[in-house]
Amino acid sequence: MSRIAALFSRLDAIQRKALVPFITAGDPSRESTVAVMHALVAGGADLIELGVPFSDPMADGPVIQRSSERALERGMGTSEVFEFVREFRRTDANTPVVLMGYLNPVEMRGADRYAADASQAGVDGLLLVDLPPEEAAPIRASFNAHGLDLISLAAPTTSPERLRRLADASQGYLYYVSFAGVTGANLTDVADVAAKAGALRAMSKVPVLIGFGIKDAASAAAVATIADGIVVGSALVERLATAESMQEAAARATAFLAPLRAAIDAPG
Repeated sequence: MSRIAALFSRLDAIQRKALVPFITAGDPSRESTVAVMHALVAGGADLIELGVPFSDPMADGPVIQRSSERALERGMGTSEVFEFVREFRRTDANTPVVLMGYLNPVEMRGADRYAADASQAGVDGLLLVDLPPEEAAPIRASFNAHGLDLISLAAPTTSPERLRRLADASQGYLYYVSFAGVTGANLTDVADVAAKAGALRAMSKVPVLIGFGIKDAASAAAVATIADGIVVGSALVERLATAESMQEAAARATAFLAPLRAAIDAPG
C-alpha cells in the first residue's frame, strides 16, 4: 500500500480530516525548506504538498508567484526539489509528499526519468496543474510504473463529463478548487462549495480535498466539514516569506498550522 493510501486509510479509521499544507521549495530560503517540512508535521500536517518553482505559474496568485520567483532566483530546480525530499525522508519515512507544479519540467526531463528520479527521492505523487485529463494517460502510466500517484484537479467550472473522467481516473486524492480563480483569493460561499464538492465526493473513488481560500482556523474548520481534508497554501507561504532564519521559518510554520489542526479536529 502506498504512503498516500495508508494515510487516508488511517484517517478514515479514526474519522480525522486531512490537513495538507503547501509550501514552495526553496522559499523563504534553500536552507529552511526541509526544516519547515518537519515543522509542519510537528504542527499537525498529514501530507505535504511541495511546490516546484516554475517561471510561469499561471494558476497561482501573487503570493505563490512571488515565492516561486524568489526560489528560482536562488537556483531552485527539479533536482534541488528532489534533494529536499530525499533529505526529508532521512528522518520521516511516513508523511506523504506530493509535488505540485506544471507539466514543462516533466516534459523537459522526460516523464519516465522524472518519475524514476522522483520515486527514488521519496516522492509519493504529483499534481500537474496544466495537464489536461484528456492528455494524462501517458504521463500517468509513467508515474504509476514507478509507484507515483497522479493527483487530479477539479474546479467549479469543470464540466460534468470531465468530472466523471477525473473521478474515474483519480489516484491518491482528488484536489477540488473551491472557486474559479487563482490561489490566494477569499472563499465567500461555503454552501455552494459544499454542494459541488458533495457531488464530487459521491462519484470519486478517492478522498476529496478542498483548497483555495483557506486562510485561518475558522475557514479551515468550515471547509473541513464538507470535505475529506483541506489544503492551505497562500496564507502559509505569506507567513513564511519574511522569516529571516531557518529557525524562524520553522517556528512560524508550526505556529501557523497548529491552530488549523485544532480547529478541524474540534468536535462539531
